[in-house]
Amino acid sequence: MGEGGGARLAGALRVLLVTDHSLLQGREWVSVCAAAVRGGATAVQVRHPSAPARELADLTRRLIDALPVPVFVNDRLDVALAVGAAGVHLGADDVPLALARRTAPEGFLIGASVGTGEEIEGGLGADYWGVGPLHETTTKDAGPPLGLEGFTRIVAQARGTPCVAIGGVTPADVTGVIAAAGVGVAVVSGILGTEDPQAAAALYARARPTA
Repeated sequence: MGEGGGARLAGALRVLLVTDHSLLQGREWVSVCAAAVRGGATAVQVRHPSAPARELADLTRRLIDALPVPVFVNDRLDVALAVGAAGVHLGADDVPLALARRTAPEGFLIGASVGTGEEIEGGLGADYWGVGPLHETTTKDAGPPLGLEGFTRIVAQARGTPCVAIGGVTPADVTGVIAAAGVGVAVVSGILGTEDPQAAAALYARARPTA
């Protein structure tokens, strides 16, 4: 990816909203995500592991049509490609990154989860890394928390790959993440677990230190 493309991706990852069906509590997906975007969310990652492919595809299409920010799909490369999503986010147990790269068209973005030193090699070649969990989190079984020190250690080995902190991230963490050379934060319950996702997203967006 060229320098300009890297800067655009870093900008899109400043506040990455990751969806979680259990936190919606009867609210409508698209309206909640749209509110978060109005508040400052710069991209959305659709994570709904229990949904059949057709349901996930329909939801993702609706979000792509409704939102002015990039929409990624978690885990499901096939769905992401079928609906024209901006990219896919792959975990250590998903499709190998090299295979996904061969399958994907030019410009399709691939993120990788990196939470331990052992996962670094598997993430090489991704367009960005989701590094975590930063703190304890109940939204996903993601292993022991790294803390800011562990996050910093992994970012230092990323070879310039943009890194986003995920896992129990609060607005108070944003300054430390940026100081550690992270490009942004990925947020689940900190936005979706609130009554006002627009205001919650704004707290993350405003917490980012100015240059």
